Amino acid sequence: MAEKHLLLGDEALALGALHAGLSGVYAYPGTPSTEITEFIQNHPLTRERNIHCDWSSNEKTAMEAALGVSYCGKRALVCMKHVGMNVCADGFMGAAMTGANGGLVVTACDDPSMHSSQNEQDSRFYADFAMIPCFEPSSQQETYAMVRHAFDFSEQYKIPVLMRLTTRMAHSRAVVETGGLRDQNGLSFPENPRQWVLLPVNAKVRNEALIADHARFAETAEASPFNRLADGPDKSLGIIACGIAYNYLMENFPDGCPYPVLKVSQYPFPAGLARRLAAQCRTLLVLEEGQPLVETRLKGVFDSGITIKGRLDGTLPRAGELTPDCVRAALGLPDLPQHEASQVTVPRPPALCQGCGHRDFYTALNQVLKDYPTARVFSDIGCYTLGWLAPFHAFHTCVEMGASVTMSTGAAHSGVWPSVAVIGDSTFTHSGMTGLLDAVNSNADITLCISDNLTTGMTGGQDSAGTGRLESICLGLGVAPEHLRTIVPLPKNYPDMEKTIREEIEYHGVSVIICRRECIQTARRHAAKKQ
Repeated sequence: MAEKHLLLGDEALALGALHAGLSGVYAYPGTPSTEITEFIQNHPLTRERNIHCDWSSNEKTAMEAALGVSYCGKRALVCMKHVGMNVCADGFMGAAMTGANGGLVVTACDDPSMHSSQNEQDSRFYADFAMIPCFEPSSQQETYAMVRHAFDFSEQYKIPVLMRLTTRMAHSRAVVETGGLRDQNGLSFPENPRQWVLLPVNAKVRNEALIADHARFAETAEASPFNRLADGPDKSLGIIACGIAYNYLMENFPDGCPYPVLKVSQYPFPAGLARRLAAQCRTLLVLEEGQPLVETRLKGVFDSGITIKGRLDGTLPRAGELTPDCVRAALGLPDLPQHEASQVTVPRPPALCQGCGHRDFYTALNQVLKDYPTARVFSDIGCYTLGWLAPFHAFHTCVEMGASVTMSTGAAHSGVWPSVAVIGDSTFTHSGMTGLLDAVNSNADITLCISDNLTTGMTGGQDSAGTGRLESICLGLGVAPEHLRTIVPLPKNYPDMEKTIREEIEYHGVSVIICRRECIQTARRHAAKKQ
């Protein structure tokens, strides 16, 4: 029996996956994707069906574990934010070559406008690169229906499917009507096991098949219920609206759009539908969240004489999120009346929590480094990244997950001293461990500071893969026991902290300092549960 729920886009996707017969979700937390896995973890169906829902160490391990589930004939969901696609790319591209057995859906939540990210890359390019289908829902209801369809599609065509959400879709709510519950798949193995062994002799055959399949995927996109061409009386303009941009368009025309509209939510891009639109309208406006992927590809779809407007010609902003307002401006509609900004609302830039252990660590580190004017500090991705802001200004670089360790190693090889790396416990197990192994193997003159708050703090306090194991991991990677130190970042411990940091900087080799104190947010939650 159908039920109605008020759901985030993330939650609609999670519930759709559960109802589609999911056997496992594999993910690393990252905004705006985190709520997908958390919803599955907290849903009673997960316990009832023994659905795997533990966090993975990183996106690559998540992708590979899910591929193993698919190999065994069951349905798996992989979740990450857009930059996580870079981490899992090796497994993702390999999965396109092996194909799928059980349904395999990879969900990437993109972050245009970079609300909590270091770039605004568009994950649709990954699907295009890998020659696999991509689904991009335009509403929460469509998200629920689409992920169920995506699992069926994956099994029908024996191919992984990418689902792309963006921040506003992931984190806005709407009423969703749900459908029936599908049983989980039983164990079954691929009919053609040869294609799962990517030796060149097999991969060459599989590559030819994938190219042929890509043409079939294009045909299904032309006939997809998620792509549709709607007529309109005013042929002076045709509109191509992709994903959530379709919602922004229709918000400006509550009584119906007067222009012909091609709604696109399934890729490969339906070029045939676009040609039908262009046969009616000589000017096309492309509305797409993220990069101008469709707009660029349209240049080769039509004969000359078609004017294409969008992000590339300045009709829409080249960077950042789309909004109903910028879409309205692109349509040439008058501005809506604006309310005056509140006079009492003031900006609230992000900052480290009062009482956070990262604050005490940065205070001690800065005090020591006053005596080392040539010091360079390489940091990483996490809530401790806020230490770049006032009053700490504690480091010089932050690029991507794990780069602190390897960049400090490269700097040390180049003659920089002291070369200090700062990384969080979750980021260390995500992608810092291999960098530490490189440092040990080259005996790099670095001091690695692992700021261990016993959780994945930046994304809301999920479990950290290395909790209780960091010392063992570092020793196993070859760090000398006498240069593996632990400090407790508290104001009363500043003298001891500074002494330890100074001693390890003065040691010319690899040293590791673990700065351990539980995140105050998770500590409060744990204390409340004990009451």
